[in-house]
Parts: sequence; C-alpha cells; structure tokens
Amino acid sequence: MDAIPLGALFAALIFLIILSAFFSGSETGLMTLNRYRLQHRAKSGHRGARRALRLLKRPDRLIGLILLGNNFVNILASSLSTIIALRLLGETGIAIAAGLLTLVILIFAEVAPKTLAALHPERIAYPAALIYTPLLKLLYPLVWVVNGITNGLLRLIGISPKGGAHEALSREELRTVVMEAGVMIPKSHQSMLLNLLDLEKIQVEDIMIPRNEIVGLDISQDIDSISDYLARTQYTRLPVYEESIDHVIGILHVRNILPLLRSGELSHDSLRRAMHPPYFIPEGTSLNRQLLNFQREGRRTGLVVDEYGDLLGMVTLEDILEEIVGEFTTDPSSLQQLIMPQEDGSVLVDAGINLRELNRALNIKLPTEGPKTLNGLILEHMETIPEAGTSMRLAGYPLDIVQIKDNSVKTVRLYPQLHRQETDEETD
Repeated sequence: MDAIPLGALFAALIFLIILSAFFSGSETGLMTLNRYRLQHRAKSGHRGARRALRLLKRPDRLIGLILLGNNFVNILASSLSTIIALRLLGETGIAIAAGLLTLVILIFAEVAPKTLAALHPERIAYPAALIYTPLLKLLYPLVWVVNGITNGLLRLIGISPKGGAHEALSREELRTVVMEAGVMIPKSHQSMLLNLLDLEKIQVEDIMIPRNEIVGLDISQDIDSISDYLARTQYTRLPVYEESIDHVIGILHVRNILPLLRSGELSHDSLRRAMHPPYFIPEGTSLNRQLLNFQREGRRTGLVVDEYGDLLGMVTLEDILEEIVGEFTTDPSSLQQLIMPQEDGSVLVDAGINLRELNRALNIKLPTEGPKTLNGLILEHMETIPEAGTSMRLAGYPLDIVQIKDNSVKTVRLYPQLHRQETDEETD
C-alpha cells in the first residue's frame, strides 16, 4: 500500500463513497416505488419498470444484494481512510479519519441519496434495476447463502419470509388513493369513484321512495279515470295496485299502453296484459348487490319489503345511478321543490326529504345511520313531536321548526352557513 500514491487512494475512496451512495439511494428508490404505477408501466412495455418489477418479486434477494454491496463498499472505504490517515498523520489520525468518514458517508452516501430517491424514486430505481439484474445473476450464489441463513433465522422466530408480499388495497385505502389523486382525476370523476366505493355500505331503504310517497295506479278505478290519469302522469313506470298500495299486482310501462290510450281501446284487461309482474327486494340489500340484481333480472323498478312482506318503499335503477353520478335534472320530483334557498342564507327544507339527498344537495353531513328522513332524525333527537317555532341544533347544524302537520315535522329552516362559520372559526 505504501507504493500507491495518495492521489490514487483518495480517488479510490471517493469512488467507493459514490458506490455507497448508489447502493443506499437505489435501495430507497426501489422500495418506495408506487407498485400500482410500476405494474401499469410494466404492462405498457416500459423496460425499466419490467426489470424493477422482476427484482421486487423477490425483495429478500434484492435487499441481500444491495446490503452485500453496500457493506462491502463501506468496509473497504473505512480501510482506505485508515491507510490514508496513517500515512498523513500517523496513529493519531485514525480517530480523526473515522470521524470524518462517518460524517462524509452519513451526508453524501446515506441522507442525500436516500432523500433524492424518496422524492424521485423512478429516476433512481429504473437505472439501478438495469445494473442490479446482471449483478444479481453474477453474485447469486453468495446472495443465496446470505438469504438462506437470514430466512432460516426468521423462521425460527415464527416469521415467514413470504408473509410481507404486496397485498390488494382495501376499500378505505382505495378511497384514500382516489382522494389524494388531486388534479390527476377531475373532481366530478373523483366524486363518482368515491360513490361507487360507497355502494356496498348503502342499503336500498336508504334511498327508496317511502311507501306513503309512491305514485301508482289504482286499477280498481273506472277506465275513464285511469285514462285521464295516464294522460297526465309524468312517470314512465307505475306500480299498479288494487284499492291499496299494499296490494301491488304489477309494474306498468306507460309507453306500452299509449297506442291503446290514443285509440280509446284501453280496458282493465289490456292493462293487466301490459303489466310486468312486481319485483320485490328484501330490506337490507346493498346498492351494489341490487345494481347487479337489476342487471341480471332485466328490471328497472323494485318494491322494498320487510321480513313480514309488508311494503316499505320503491327503488328504481335511476335512484341507484343517482347515488353514483348525482341528481338527474329530468327527475319529476325536483329538489327545488324540497329545498328552497332564502335571501338570508338559510334554507327552507321539506322535512320528508331523504337525508342522503339533503347532505348531497347542501354539502352537509347529517347522520344517515339511523332515520332516513330529516323528519325522522328530528323526532329521534327530540324524542317527542316538537312545536312550530322550536329551535334546536342537530348534529351541529342550527335549525328552526317552521311547520308541523299530521304529527310530523313538515317544514324546517336550516342554517348551514352558520355551521360552516363556526367550523372555520374553530379551525383558525
């Protein structure tokens, strides 16, 4: 070693520090790669992504290779720094060299390259994969021995080396991915994706038209009354019942009887022939399941029944689609009739409105786990029928009872802007 010039030793030391930085940075870059983006790029034919994906299928081998190289380089750098210190300062320089080398490796071979790789993993990982692929083949016997010993030790303490394989994302993790996508996914598309993920948690009774609000056709009426009703109705599909909505006998598509209506040949018998059998849905069915059921059965309308077979309400395919894409402007029961903004910033609300529709329309967060309507939520909270003029705070939202009718809350004045102001003040 005494014959080697100091300049050559310093050059070799700098080269080893660069190698150490490469091993440290590439380890961080490969391990912090977005696996889903990596798989997408690999399927698209990106060569660097394909190499990185092959290496990451066996992370134990990759880590063994990187640490083998990194430790070898660091130990060799330590030996060279000791030789340089002895030649320059004698034995007193060994401690100084150890301290300086530790600081240099920490800054230039650990913190800086790992920070860079964490910020831009793909820039580091893909070129590194090009080097590691042949290097792994070259050093495979040594890596195999190191991994064999390591995996054996892990098994002794009850840990499987294959237990840390990449797992699929849960529903909540997918929600987080969608919400953090930012400008990559437009807000409208982001909202639809989140609504799709929520379909499994929402049940048909959460969005159904309540029994007392179902618009249907009473086939026991005379044919003139039926013809007049069909000519004026805004709906294309109507449940048909005899005397009571609890006795639904079919679903009528109005388009099917329009020719008979125009020619004046409409009769009770022709109505019965034009009807489809009613399709019943048990309460508790998730929207995700019901959407598939509608598709399988070729239906667009279903009647929700409880465990005793009693009618609870009606659900249509459009209701489920609205949970994904939002309200349709062609809906006859427009929200404008249920929610009326006032000049002072408050909102007059029909208390029979579905809570999910109200939350979506006003961008508020009233609880939906219990009662399905605003009236039901108020009655549950008060545990009595309130009087008109009663003021209260419901889930943090101030409201006034405006009208009581038929032992239920009919109209409510809601102040969503006051809740937002209070929330903003608490945040500040």
